[in-house]
Amino acid sequence: MDRSNKPSAIGVSASIPQPSVSLRDNIVEATLPSGESVTIYLYGATVTSWKLANGKEQLFVSETASLDGSKPIRGGIPVVFPVFGPPPKDHATSSLPQHGFARNSTWEFLGKSSSESLGKDRTGDNSVKLDFGLSRPMLTEEFQKAWAYDFGLVYSVTLTKESLETSLQVQNKGSQNFDFQVLMHTYFKIDDIADIRVKSLESKTYVDKTQNAAVITETSPAIEINKETDRVYQSLDPKVPIIVSSATDDKPIFSITREGLNDVVVWNPWIEKAKGMADFSPDEAFKNMICVEAGSVVGWQTLEAGDFWEGGQTIRPRL
Repeated sequence: MDRSNKPSAIGVSASIPQPSVSLRDNIVEATLPSGESVTIYLYGATVTSWKLANGKEQLFVSETASLDGSKPIRGGIPVVFPVFGPPPKDHATSSLPQHGFARNSTWEFLGKSSSESLGKDRTGDNSVKLDFGLSRPMLTEEFQKAWAYDFGLVYSVTLTKESLETSLQVQNKGSQNFDFQVLMHTYFKIDDIADIRVKSLESKTYVDKTQNAAVITETSPAIEINKETDRVYQSLDPKVPIIVSSATDDKPIFSITREGLNDVVVWNPWIEKAKGMADFSPDEAFKNMICVEAGSVVGWQTLEAGDFWEGGQTIRPRL
């Protein structure tokens, strides 16, 4: 029978809270409803901030980093392409600056994808994917002269409650094959370098740039950083996570898995080199950062005309 005081119908079309994304002054910011956030500068498509829901920053950026596009940003996650380190002589990249041009160029924001459109087992509010593009016409005339290939880059930054994913797709749009290297130069923010250990590299070979590029086999199951460190670990299984852990409780602080990126650089400038870099400050900040950089930098990837390559990393913090 009818009730004289029927409750009003409950609306079923209430929308699920969605991530907020803004583009202002060439800076893209995204925040999940749960509070996690990420900031990316169009200059270099450099991620400069990644905060957890509790507001804790996960990335290190120097206090004197140049954020005006005058030079690469010191910190965050700069993108290295198409060459790592000083370019070799007599190579197609030899006229480029150290680490190539991707981190020195202004990218285009291509837009966002929500969790639902990512096709993953996620509800509507707990992830957002941001895409950035760079192609030959967007380069400076100087860079176009220095590297004569027609290319396209799509860099994707995906923020979830549990992780930050960065991936790069390289397209060869020209008629000539080209060689390239790629690296995601991640600066992690840490409380104290003395408490940091890097794991999963035991028995792996590395090139030690502090020892005239000597090739050495890693003997430590938990690498301690107690001096200038600049090592390129090579031929790793990308599915095996590199673990940045605390010596105090032996628990992971960061876990880094990769796809298509078989090399990992471990870098800390230590005392003297930190003092010698004008855009690294404060001088003591070497105690509060470590770079663990996923890349493909030993030898070259050759990309045939019309083909594409993709690689990326997934970083999971201690939650």
